[in-house]
Amino acid sequence: MNEFEFNVRVYYEDTDAVGVVYYANYLKFMERARTEWLRALGFEQSCLKTEHNFLFVVRHINVDYHKPALFDDLLSIKTRLHKLGKASMSMFQSIQRDSVVLSQGTIRLAGIDATTMRPKAFPAVLLKELQAYE
Repeated sequence: MNEFEFNVRVYYEDTDAVGVVYYANYLKFMERARTEWLRALGFEQSCLKTEHNFLFVVRHINVDYHKPALFDDLLSIKTRLHKLGKASMSMFQSIQRDSVVLSQGTIRLAGIDATTMRPKAFPAVLLKELQAYE
């Protein structure tokens, strides 16, 4: 499972006045895909918080927009782990329509303690699974 694919339909609420997906909604689509990727690996973010006092936060994001997504498009969000550390990771994500790249970006996620909001290493069970995925 080197690349995870998650599909999303563009709804009217995702678009601006001319029927084009509003730029910030691409970030929401990417977030959903990352959440579903973790779920496919066997990790619910709510459980990471309650069982390990661990949260993911976006540390940095760089997104390029190439072509617009439109109302009613079926989009494929592809997610790939790029680099893994003990308390952070970077991922590459692309949003495509019929194999045409509409948007792509790199996202750096960091692990934090859910109580103190300070940096925290990934739980061992999560790190082991991510290392196997890398």
